[in-house]
Amino acid sequence: MIQWIENGEERTAHWRSESGWPAPKHIVLADDTMNADSAYRLALDGTGLLWRGDFQNARQLLQALVRRLDQKSERNKRKPAKPAATLTEQFHRHRLAQLQRARLLAMLLIPFDADYTIPLRRAPDVKQACNEAYGAGTAPFVASLRELLGLIGAHEWRRKGVFIPALDERIHPWYGVFSPVRGEYVELVAQAPLPAQATLAFDIGAGTGVLSAVLAHRGLQGVIATDMDERALGCARANIERLGLSEQVEVVRADLYPEGRAGLVVCNPPWLPGKPSSAIEYAIYDPDSRMLKGFLAGLKDHLLAHGEGWLILSDLAEHLGLRSREQLLAWITDAGLEVAGRHDVRPTHPKASDADDPLAAARTREVTSLWRLHVA
Repeated sequence: MIQWIENGEERTAHWRSESGWPAPKHIVLADDTMNADSAYRLALDGTGLLWRGDFQNARQLLQALVRRLDQKSERNKRKPAKPAATLTEQFHRHRLAQLQRARLLAMLLIPFDADYTIPLRRAPDVKQACNEAYGAGTAPFVASLRELLGLIGAHEWRRKGVFIPALDERIHPWYGVFSPVRGEYVELVAQAPLPAQATLAFDIGAGTGVLSAVLAHRGLQGVIATDMDERALGCARANIERLGLSEQVEVVRADLYPEGRAGLVVCNPPWLPGKPSSAIEYAIYDPDSRMLKGFLAGLKDHLLAHGEGWLILSDLAEHLGLRSREQLLAWITDAGLEVAGRHDVRPTHPKASDADDPLAAARTREVTSLWRLHVA
């Protein structure tokens, strides 16, 4: 619950945060009369600003807070340089700065009625976006404006979809499910030679279902797609049905593997070991490399004779010093597996060539690989 004083009375509402942020302990009311400098100081102190003014002015205030954070970042860049940090240290500093930035921007709060109406002047109709992300409304609540804008953006991604050349169709990601905007890993799965006589495939951690769809499109008679996240399961089922592949692809809830064996097992685990700070980050960060190690450890017992496991993985973690190539190869060997081949591709997303990115030294060397694994 979140508490504040309004008109001399104590008020409460449910608190909602998909990023897992705790409710601000101290809340003040804010409206069109609050200037950006005052809002910035309050947010910096961890004070939540519950908005009571014009909705569009709240958006402008959020943009003003972003500009102040950007100005602070530029001032820090002009300070005398500290001794060069390792790429690992740079990564942890960058991640900490991102978390601090996100926390400050999450201090601008918006009230919602139980039916997802926003009781503010010039507020947009966000009922569909909220229903897609949260499910049916049950009670009034308060959430950050930044989270709401994320919901609206996710709704647009879901509506428009992401074009996948290998399918000549669009995949429609749901809120909280990683969007296949980095197409290089999809192309690897679309082009790698299929194992001889493979008719059934497992897609471990299916997400949007894009790799299951690609495998079905390539002619596999059956694909079993697994995931543990309810949003991912719903998203994958919706995409598979929309593409007319329900006869070939079955989406099931499972922790990594379904029962049985297959001639091909595909897994695209989160590429960086680390602790996620929000639901969407579970597609990026793999705590203690649990999914990666679990996939490798279970592969031998879920492959048919002469079958293959396809591990799709970026080496960015290696360049950041978060995992070594030797460690990855040791996990493969310890699981009773051997490398039969590897297909590599260079990422083409904008950050890969952005010289101003704090992690540019690692990103410019990044390679995404499809590791073809056999039972040793």
